[in-house]
Amino acid sequence: MAAVKVADQLVQVLIQSGVERVYGVVGDSLNPFVDAIRRSDGALQWVHVRNEEAGAFAAAAEAQITGRLTVCAGSCGPGNTHLVQGLYDAQRSGAPVLAIASHIPTGQIGTSFFQETHPEQLFNEVADWCELLSQPEQMPRLARIAAQRALGGSTVAVLVLPGDLGEKPAPNPTGRTVPTPACGTVTPAPDVVEKLAGALNEAEKVTLFCGVGTRHAHSQVMRLAETLKAPVGHTLRGKEWIQYENPYDVGMIGLLGYGACHDAVHGADLLLMLGTDFPYDAFLPQARTIQVDNDARTMGRRTPLRLAVHGDVAATLDAVQPLLAPAGDRSFLDTMLRKHERALTTAVDAYTRNVEHHTPIHPEYAASLLDSIAADDAVFTVDTGMNNVWAARYLTPNGRRRVIGSFSHGSMANALPHAVGAAFADRSRQVVSLSGDGGLAMLLGELLTVKQHDLQVKTVVFNNASLGMVRLEMMVDGLPAYETDHAPVDYSAIARGVGIPAWRVEQPSEVAGALTDALGRPGPALVELITDPNALSVPSHITFGQVKGFALAAGRTVLDGGVGTMLDLARSNLRNIPRP
Repeated sequence: MAAVKVADQLVQVLIQSGVERVYGVVGDSLNPFVDAIRRSDGALQWVHVRNEEAGAFAAAAEAQITGRLTVCAGSCGPGNTHLVQGLYDAQRSGAPVLAIASHIPTGQIGTSFFQETHPEQLFNEVADWCELLSQPEQMPRLARIAAQRALGGSTVAVLVLPGDLGEKPAPNPTGRTVPTPACGTVTPAPDVVEKLAGALNEAEKVTLFCGVGTRHAHSQVMRLAETLKAPVGHTLRGKEWIQYENPYDVGMIGLLGYGACHDAVHGADLLLMLGTDFPYDAFLPQARTIQVDNDARTMGRRTPLRLAVHGDVAATLDAVQPLLAPAGDRSFLDTMLRKHERALTTAVDAYTRNVEHHTPIHPEYAASLLDSIAADDAVFTVDTGMNNVWAARYLTPNGRRRVIGSFSHGSMANALPHAVGAAFADRSRQVVSLSGDGGLAMLLGELLTVKQHDLQVKTVVFNNASLGMVRLEMMVDGLPAYETDHAPVDYSAIARGVGIPAWRVEQPSEVAGALTDALGRPGPALVELITDPNALSVPSHITFGQVKGFALAAGRTVLDGGVGTMLDLARSNLRNIPRP
């Protein structure tokens, strides 16, 4: 019987940890690990992607869908550096991901050998734990520590494995240990709960602002909103967990915001932040705020707090509810709900008139059709940029759908590799990648991954031949758009070239039919929508400086001879915020 190698032990520990697949690109320093996977008789699958960055994104998405530990791998040198982008996304999304970063032979470390990097320094910022396996005797203990650090902290861990060590005999028995996920519930101290109740009872106008930390607290938030007669706003990551079946909803604040959330947040006597570390402090009041979060490290770093409550949102609201006096006056809530409805209705009336006849296709129209056609349990993966705007305003959550994006790290090109991981997590589930043409182009090779593995991924490309969000940011700064617009590309032809059924749609009357056909067929498909590059919707609340920026950009563009385009763009931005 062949001796058990270090790489074999690593594979066995991963299998014991519930890992089903490893995303990566094979390379010489990874060969012992990859061969150990081959010899695992299908217990562990190697998923070939076209870029290690995409492998890390895919692992992050699978982890967010399943809650289980996921794994990606990169060979020494460039393979390691490619991993970094996707691992940042995993870390900032709270996804339990373990990266196997192979290294040059141990005898060559420190000699400027071919492809040498210093992985422990390279991954120092992105990983909660990163260690080098320097001798076989450290296995399997180090592998178990790595798995537990990633899973237990819902974060990124990196195990650096020199290729030559993977081939060495394992001196220790593998044994068995089951890693423990981060499943404990943090309950706030009783005296803090009493202070929270006192503040809520004292305030006349309370607004609830909800993030991803409300994932398991929908019923508690709704009960609290009814008790306090409080409007409920949310972040983009909180949308899928809190917006559905919510009669208190007033939308979002921030760069993607819509509705009356800004007014509700700033008009309240007390803002209660629930499970959110919303990063844009300029949109938050700098007083009158209480924050509830199970991660004490986030407390008060966005806005000064009247009270910090360290606790799980559901557990905290269950504890405080019996101490609350029902509010008798709902005038603040009703005012915000009317403002919210008026903002949405005004935007729809002003903008959507004859929109089904407008060319180029309005992306808002296409997004609303996609929302109505997609499955009730679809997973949407969303590219960073204007696609974030369309997803925030048009995708309707229902408690079963998922919306995954690089919402905290903000990387381009995340949607398609995220879709790969989501599709592997559940092959029976419809996965829709909302890809911008800029994002799709950046990691275009992952269409080959989708085809190779026959994944249930429907890629919907919003092709405006422009980096739309960057274009908008330039204009807000008073600059004319520069190097944001590029020559048109036929992505449907590229998809067909790799064997993926594809539709190219230029007429709004054909959008619904193409989406229905693509989403209704088995396997991969791509729908390319030729959309309006001037559809640059602005936030629900903009500053004088932003208005001034648009005016300056318009003036400079006119002087440069771009009069028609700028006038069209100015008109398009007069529309406010459509319905969510």
